[in-house]
Amino acid sequence: MFSLTFRGTLAAALLLAMIALSVGCGSTAGPATPATPVANSNGSAAANPAGLPSDDAILKQIDEALEYTYEKRRLSVNEQAAWQIIHGALAFKREFLVSDGTKDVSAVNYVLAGGKMAGWNLRRGDLLDAEAKRYGIKALVEEDKKGQGHCDQWMGYMSDCQLPLDEPIIVEGEKQTIQDWIDQIKLDVVENPTDEYSWTLMCLTAYYPTDYAWKAKDGSDWNIEKLVEIELGHDLDQSACGGTHRMCGLTMAFNRHVAAGKPITGQWEKLAQRIEECQKKAREYQNEDGSLSSNYFARPGKAADLALAVGSAGHVMEFLTISMDKEELQQDWVKRAVLDVCKTFRKTKAVDVECGALFHAAHGLVLYREKIYGPRTFAKDAAAAVTAAKTNP
Repeated sequence: MFSLTFRGTLAAALLLAMIALSVGCGSTAGPATPATPVANSNGSAAANPAGLPSDDAILKQIDEALEYTYEKRRLSVNEQAAWQIIHGALAFKREFLVSDGTKDVSAVNYVLAGGKMAGWNLRRGDLLDAEAKRYGIKALVEEDKKGQGHCDQWMGYMSDCQLPLDEPIIVEGEKQTIQDWIDQIKLDVVENPTDEYSWTLMCLTAYYPTDYAWKAKDGSDWNIEKLVEIELGHDLDQSACGGTHRMCGLTMAFNRHVAAGKPITGQWEKLAQRIEECQKKAREYQNEDGSLSSNYFARPGKAADLALAVGSAGHVMEFLTISMDKEELQQDWVKRAVLDVCKTFRKTKAVDVECGALFHAAHGLVLYREKIYGPRTFAKDAAAAVTAAKTNP
């Protein structure tokens, strides 16, 4: 069977068999293993205890978790698939390194340059401009979860790496651009089989204002707010990873809407209310030990399965770090959640952890660090990191 996890020792493999996760993020009507609610008599999480570590001590734990993940969980394009590798790029952007079999290279630069890996399946799309012979780019959705598991997922994550629209990308041996990919996404918006636009919102609002409108390939009219309306119509508890993906995509769009000074009316007002509701639920369902609920935004719960804890707590924390400002993130209950995720990272050092769950948690830690302490590079060679962020191999 295709390897879906990181390289580990025999002891780690035995432990993994006890706490393994499935490859993809599935529906979360309930946890895969029983979860025991931990709450006060009034139904809410226990009050935050005194004695939190200093801010410097918290920073040390965050950096240790991220440094270990960056340096010690190195993936290989010959052993892991795009599902694992592109999630790593979400957390560490163009600094994220993978082995190409001979050396370590930027994973983002590798795929832009036409590098091969299982599950990275891009195809020439529709003819966009006959005179210029310009074609779109289609990213195939893969049911086996080696590749893209949701419509526009890869472009959603790649767009968060600040790729310009004129960034070159090699598809089937031909040089194209990110603009070609984005233009195809706009045409194909009517072909989304599940009306799941979390990642579509991520990538389109990275390049266009939130009042942007366009026509799909069938001539129908679309705009960003329409995507927001569709996303708000879904049941979070029946969505991938407890609805955290929906909320992250929606919140990224909302943040860009607010940053542009646009009015919070219509669907944007409804979205503001949904974001606040999810923040309140994350706090209400927090466990006594600081961990976030294994049932996401649905109800309290604490899974005994350590791998499930990485996925649920990491996804919810990622949403919190996207949706909250610096002052909100410095609340004690958020600090306790961050510290719990750091503790889980320490506990799983010797374990092969499912990459999607791990890197969403890492992304949350990266965002928390940036907002509270400022950004940092994780590459050993700072000059190499700058080069990786600006150039292709």
